[in-house]
Amino acid sequence: MERTKTNPSKPQVIPKKELSLFDSTCIIVGIIIGAGIFQMSPDIAKGAYCWWGVLVIWLVGGLISLFGALGYAELASAYPQEGGDYVYLSRAYGRWAGYLFGWIQLAIVRPGDIAVMAFAFAMYARTIYEPFTNSPISYGQQIYAGAAVVILTVINILGVKEGKWTQNILTIVKVLGLLAIAGVAMAGHQSLPTTETFEPFPVSLALIFVLFTFGGWNEMAYVAAEVKNPRRNIVRALVLGAVCVTVIYLLVNGAFLYTLGYAGLATSKAVATDCVSMVFPKIGGGLVSALVCISALGALNGLIFTGARISYALGAEHKTFGVLGRWHSGTGTPAWALSVQGAIAVALIIIFGSFVDTILYTATAVYTFYLATSLSVVVLRYKEPKAERPYRVTGYPVTTLVFCAVCAFLIYSSISYAWGQKRGSLILLFAVLSVGVFIYRLSRVLPTGRTGSDKER
Repeated sequence: MERTKTNPSKPQVIPKKELSLFDSTCIIVGIIIGAGIFQMSPDIAKGAYCWWGVLVIWLVGGLISLFGALGYAELASAYPQEGGDYVYLSRAYGRWAGYLFGWIQLAIVRPGDIAVMAFAFAMYARTIYEPFTNSPISYGQQIYAGAAVVILTVINILGVKEGKWTQNILTIVKVLGLLAIAGVAMAGHQSLPTTETFEPFPVSLALIFVLFTFGGWNEMAYVAAEVKNPRRNIVRALVLGAVCVTVIYLLVNGAFLYTLGYAGLATSKAVATDCVSMVFPKIGGGLVSALVCISALGALNGLIFTGARISYALGAEHKTFGVLGRWHSGTGTPAWALSVQGAIAVALIIIFGSFVDTILYTATAVYTFYLATSLSVVVLRYKEPKAERPYRVTGYPVTTLVFCAVCAFLIYSSISYAWGQKRGSLILLFAVLSVGVFIYRLSRVLPTGRTGSDKER
């Protein structure tokens, strides 16, 4: 474990570079490919209006995500520090912006994302084994979800190697499983006619669903300080991860269309199960459930691994959360940040009880900070023109501005929907944000955890 030399009497443990290009790419792919591809493909098809529209909208989602990844690639290669958005927002707008990002991630976004993926795992795990069917216990889903969070959090506390190899194995298995589903679907091609009708979705809603399934392409930025040869591998991992996922999604949806036809895909209640069951009618459902569980666990582990690095950066900068900024010398991990993050995620699992409400609780905050971070590419080029940038955004400023415009649209859409349908989640979001602002104002009288170039700008 490496130590800083700024204070010889109290050396501070800092992250060690243990992530290769392969590890980094597995983190991105593993987080992006969760359960969304299985759950949302039919609804996305409803907003595409025809078979080729399905492939186009998935391709558009991949391109938009790639545009966002290019901006993060420039920022991460220029500032390869632990914390990702926290670092970029602090440099672009001031410490207050980085603080609010860290606070929202700690209290809302990251535990919420973890809870969403844990619920997806629990939903399918219960179809394989449900021990609470004849039991007075009525919280089987929460128990499954909470157990997954606790076990994976402990694995990541034990060491970076344990966390990254868990991620690598789960990612490899899920990618092979998805490709196997595509192959089985093609082999079992029947394109059975369907008489079931459906009401088309707006294209805008379908795009929101697509971008949700691509969520996680920016996670590499949070572990930048642990990446080997960061000036080259961060950019490569971000781009390679986004491209790989886009290709996989296109292949899988192409197989769904080939097997079920457009109407069959749009009306399917369990698209992967429907496809596999044509070839393996008796065991198809169980195979797909097992794959979804592995896929969800891969995304869950990646979210736990990277999310704790944001809280670590917050704790290292702000004395109020100083305990989170300690890198454990024995395990070589941000143990306190991982523990607190896991505890909040379990609390949300108990409070919300389902992934839909949890998504609504986090959506507005997620796209707001996507927008602010992407705009920081422009701000920092003017504010710090002499900073070394090993990579500059391809297609700048068009690609950056397109992604920012999409984020602004999604912020408007999520607020409008939440205010009309789930007003309580929006009120809770702003309440938590207000608490964060209050804590920040109090913390300004306290000294920060760092000095020098990291002081407020």
